Amino acid sequence: MIGLVDANNFYVSCERVFQPHLEGRPVGVMSNNDGCVIARSAELKALDIPMGTPAFKLEGLRQRGEIHLLSSNYELYGDVSARLAQLLRDACPEIAPYSIDEMFIYLDGFTTQQCEALGKQLRQRIRRHLGLPVCVGLAPTHTLAKLANHLAKQDPHYEGVCLLQGQGHTTEALLKRTPVGSVWGVGRRLAERLAIGDINTAWDLRESDEKWLRKRFSVVLARTALELRGTPCLEMNALDQPRQRIMTSRSFGQPTGEFAEVHNALRRHAQRSAEKLREQGSMARAVMVFLNTNRHRRDQPQYFPQALIPLHSPSDDTRVILEAVRQGLEQIHRPRFRFMKAGVMLLDLVDAKEHQLSLLHPPARDRHPFLMATVDQINQQMGQGTISFGMTDAPAAWQLRCAHRSNRFTTRWDELMKVGTHPGAVAAAEAKEKAKQREQHTLASAKRRAQPRA
Repeated sequence: MIGLVDANNFYVSCERVFQPHLEGRPVGVMSNNDGCVIARSAELKALDIPMGTPAFKLEGLRQRGEIHLLSSNYELYGDVSARLAQLLRDACPEIAPYSIDEMFIYLDGFTTQQCEALGKQLRQRIRRHLGLPVCVGLAPTHTLAKLANHLAKQDPHYEGVCLLQGQGHTTEALLKRTPVGSVWGVGRRLAERLAIGDINTAWDLRESDEKWLRKRFSVVLARTALELRGTPCLEMNALDQPRQRIMTSRSFGQPTGEFAEVHNALRRHAQRSAEKLREQGSMARAVMVFLNTNRHRRDQPQYFPQALIPLHSPSDDTRVILEAVRQGLEQIHRPRFRFMKAGVMLLDLVDAKEHQLSLLHPPARDRHPFLMATVDQINQQMGQGTISFGMTDAPAAWQLRCAHRSNRFTTRWDELMKVGTHPGAVAAAEAKEKAKQREQHTLASAKRRAQPRA
């Protein structure tokens, strides 16, 4: 049996863990540079505010206090996600993170009753230890587990935990009312092509001929149909394969053409990409640097350059990657253009262990692996960016706008929650205590006066 644990409104839920006053209120989380809404609470959805709404259109509602808009706080969300994954590892035989808020769990050898009981226990435990509301979908395949999770969210009858069998009336009814475009891995264009063949629901796809699907569409779609029938076709390892390329890019808070400012942004991206590279145990053979102007500003000159810098030998050393980034930027930078986005992509990745064992590429004799491991360990324990290569001028034009970002409560010492009492509450308590003391003094004086004199 396979389970999918999915946190409800993950970004908003992370914010509410540390800001309980947001519970029950319309809350939205904005994209980079506070551009548009990318996450909505149920209360915000009820106001018919669609995903992707530009933040400036909601400014009036925010100022009147009718809604709450927060800047994205990815450092906090990433840390909470890592804690969720660790909690699941402690309770389940195997897990495979699928996204920042979704984790597959594998329950081989568990009975149906045991799976359902574990799903309920996990939901309660996650709520108690992390404060996150989650739903759990259980089924024989990944695709059905996805649908079961969706049903657990939509139907209160399941109380957040839904188990679907490969066969059965409940599964059939669900598939018949699920549009084929809502099936995991079926996009809008593919759904339109399927509709031409009279495949409109998940049940239609399930009942389609496997060979016809493979010939007319793809092997992947044929496997999806088998998964809907309860036949597992997606291996666990397929969800956790090392990436073939690693990219880090961000839009700037404001456009800039200054070489130093663009270089600072690329240095930041290169260091983060190198960390990701080492996390998956890979090395890169090449580094690509790219820049973008604002394509929406037709009144300004447009320029979208990129440069590919091959490395002398595969490397995961941040210093080597930073040097390649500098060379690439020097090739493509033109001061008359104002850039709005920059990024770094690591290409042609190889397994670090296999490379070190190769006779053609003997292991380096320097101590860079120990240095990089130490830097990564310190940044993991003390917070992202505690140790970095090179200084960054602040405030820099390339830094993201995040005027409404909450504290990074779990990764920054200077942003930890402070336990105390509001000054106004302290003053009110002191006034109440003094009034009580005056009342007691008045009663005591009255009793003394009422006593008969000797």
